[in-house]
Amino acid sequence: MIQDLASDIEPIPLQRAQGAGRIAVGADGERTRLARLYQDGCAKIRLPTDHAASTLEAVLINSAGGLTGGDWMSWRVDVAAGAALTLSTQACEKVYRARDGRAEVAVTLNAEAGARIDWLPQETILFDGGALARTLTADLAEGARLLAVEAVILGRTAMAETVRVGELRDRWRVRREGRLVFADDLSFGGDMSSLTALAPVLGGAAAFASLLLIAEDAARFLEPLRAVVGVSGGASAFEGKLFGRIVAKDGLALRRILMPAIAVLRGGEPCPRVWGL
Repeated sequence: MIQDLASDIEPIPLQRAQGAGRIAVGADGERTRLARLYQDGCAKIRLPTDHAASTLEAVLINSAGGLTGGDWMSWRVDVAAGAALTLSTQACEKVYRARDGRAEVAVTLNAEAGARIDWLPQETILFDGGALARTLTADLAEGARLLAVEAVILGRTAMAETVRVGELRDRWRVRREGRLVFADDLSFGGDMSSLTALAPVLGGAAAFASLLLIAEDAARFLEPLRAVVGVSGGASAFEGKLFGRIVAKDGLALRRILMPAIAVLRGGEPCPRVWGL
């Protein structure tokens, strides 16, 4: 009788984290000022004062404390002509084990003529059983500049964590004046430990990063970037684009390479202060 009653009870749907953040900035002479700010759900945006920074900075926050299956986050950035905005995150985003479904994150970046966007979130930590589908879509006007960096850590080696199974999908699409100029699809899934152990994939490493610079002078940063990255990654530059990947044994080793690499691509300007080790 008890079993019959239990079979009639429908499972209670789990609460899901949802958030949407929007920020728009414009140029006021040589300064960049906030034009619009929108926050919904667990998406928060803060504008710290950093007099040492050459651009306006925005820090994105997921107040839910992490993501799991069924959660979604959306960020939209609009930078007007001549303005400059650097975006980072308060902490590493954490993707926890998913009971079903996957977490979804959508990033939309729009830069008008002569604008600059530096998209520099801190690392995403994927835990065992985690599933994440992420998209980055950028629309750039002529003369706009984009630096985009995404870093992923597969478990925390300091806590003896490994990622045996999971899913990660990263899709990048960048257009200039409506024309597709860059596309990249990265996909891991299933038996993550066996897949990432393969030499053509990560060779047993547990951390990696993708870096993209879209700028008229992108090629001049290629050799300085290669000098910083060394044998830990590779990069190429062509037609106003520079793309590279870095691989490291763990998150700390990745940061020690990634932070100088970002500084190179920013013309010597360091990472946002929230990145401080």
